[in-house]
Amino acid sequence: MKKYLNKKQRKWLLRIVIAIFLLIAAVIVNKVFDPVWYIALPVFMVPYLVCGYDVIKCAAVNIIHGQVFDEKFLMAIATIGAFATGEYPEAVAVMLFYQIGELFQSIAVGRSRKSIAGLMDIRPDYANLLTGEDGQEEQMVSPEEVEIGSTILVKPGEKIPLDGVIIDGNTTVNTAALTGESAPVDLGVSDNVISGTLNLTGVIRVRTTSSYTESTVAKILELVENSYDKKAKVENFITRFARWYTPCVVIAALLLFVVPPLIINPSSWDVWSAWLNRAMVFLVVSCPCALVVSVPLSFFGGLGGASREGVLIKGANYLEALSNIDTVVFDKTGTITEGRFAVDDIHPDEISKAELLDIAACCESYSGHPVAESVIREHEGHIDKSRVDEVEEIAGKGIRAVVDGETYYCGNGALMDMVHAKWHDCHLTGTIIHISREGEYLGHIVINDKIKDDSADAMKALKDVGIRKTVMLTGDKSKVAESVAKQVGITEYYAELLPQDKVAKVEELINAGNKLAFAGDGINDAPVLTRADVGIAMGAMGSDAAIESADVVLMDDNLGKIAVAVRISRRTMTIVRENIVFALGVKVLILILGALGIAGMWLAVFGDVGVLVIAILNAMRAMMKIRE
Repeated sequence: MKKYLNKKQRKWLLRIVIAIFLLIAAVIVNKVFDPVWYIALPVFMVPYLVCGYDVIKCAAVNIIHGQVFDEKFLMAIATIGAFATGEYPEAVAVMLFYQIGELFQSIAVGRSRKSIAGLMDIRPDYANLLTGEDGQEEQMVSPEEVEIGSTILVKPGEKIPLDGVIIDGNTTVNTAALTGESAPVDLGVSDNVISGTLNLTGVIRVRTTSSYTESTVAKILELVENSYDKKAKVENFITRFARWYTPCVVIAALLLFVVPPLIINPSSWDVWSAWLNRAMVFLVVSCPCALVVSVPLSFFGGLGGASREGVLIKGANYLEALSNIDTVVFDKTGTITEGRFAVDDIHPDEISKAELLDIAACCESYSGHPVAESVIREHEGHIDKSRVDEVEEIAGKGIRAVVDGETYYCGNGALMDMVHAKWHDCHLTGTIIHISREGEYLGHIVINDKIKDDSADAMKALKDVGIRKTVMLTGDKSKVAESVAKQVGITEYYAELLPQDKVAKVEELINAGNKLAFAGDGINDAPVLTRADVGIAMGAMGSDAAIESADVVLMDDNLGKIAVAVRISRRTMTIVRENIVFALGVKVLILILGALGIAGMWLAVFGDVGVLVIAILNAMRAMMKIRE
């Protein structure tokens, strides 16, 4: 039992069990001895107070503080009214079943919170800081005390406490708590490690690259903690609905008790008693707790289910918005593609591929541009910079450099035109670097940003969940954008855009009536993420600015998780609507039957507690894993 109930819940359950036995004993005494009312009343009051004293106390305190109309007030007045009409067993039973429903609600909410806490159990308790002149002294400290650039030791079975780079050792890391990906990842020297992941096999030394407050684990925990404070529109509606609904039904019950007897026979106690009983049934069944509890619990479960999949949704309002999207817009670089340029092909004229690559690498050796870095990586050899002299960057065109005493130009077609080299374009798409020796054209190198392996599958998955339009925005040339769009199956693309152009294009799509989500990873995507109906950021590799601006964060940069998040959001909203329709439908039916005298107190108990339990069970479906 300890596994499923906390200490408070176990005491709660014990009180209910004792009240049940006392109620059985009271019923037996009443049947055998048939005592007069002033003896029977105290006999039934004992189990009533055992199981319901806290409800009566809370209702009284709330009345004193001006908070009259809530479910505890309804339960108190309904059960006291049942005692007044001589329905002693029913009065105790109503309070008993109400407490059972409340206990069930507590267990359901507790298990949801525990499930989410388990999924996000990533907060590191300590860090093994290496100190001393030789860096061999090991000191266990709080992660908050570790400064950027420090060296920490992470042993097998320990959580990695801070973001950093491995400087010694090899290991296997479990990232499931962050990304939802169960397959372990092998890491070695120079690989990045993320805080909150679990070191499985080897001892590693890590040089920290962030403080704890700026680490991945701290940001995730902050996102999770804040996500439950942001209510969806339907949650706010239910809160407002309950605020007005409860006093209305109390007034309706009072009128039901007073008006019919005054019309039928105001001098008959039997008439007053019968209509008082109907009014009490009306009050019991009208309790709105099924709606007040099940709707937030559904959203809570949906947010937790998304966390399980490695998708952090920052609030129930964004979960609701995500369920309505019909268009997903993507940034290209770093989102659909890997954001890491690589040499696709080398096309020399008159000289060999190796010679052309060597000249290009020498020219680019002083540049930090991603395209230049891709050429240097492809070269794979040591570049003797003493061979290179007089490097000059020509804005918007490329580089002029003297290599081995000869002047070379390395850049785009405009640079070739400038030096009157007879260049030609390439039949392949991508970024083309042309190389010439003075005016003599030597050839070109084709560079491309590799498309992510999961991009095409992600587009298909979005189509399968009913997303009617996928759009790509990029600053690249139209030819490159067209090639990428065709390869991954994107329906529309817009190329050669500046960051402000992307915002304008998103606004244009929104104004056209599209419910739009934007997925991006770069710092220049932050304005677009904010403008979209739902902003989705790549969490593992995305910039801090993008993650801060986004409403949804994909922890493993897997675009396929967007479709999963959409399915979770739509399932959650379906569950919310089911609970609202079911709870209101059953209650309205029993309210009518109660007012007509057809429904008794037992049916009223089902209309309250039974509906609550069924609604909670349905709400907990939102926590279940999405089936592929």
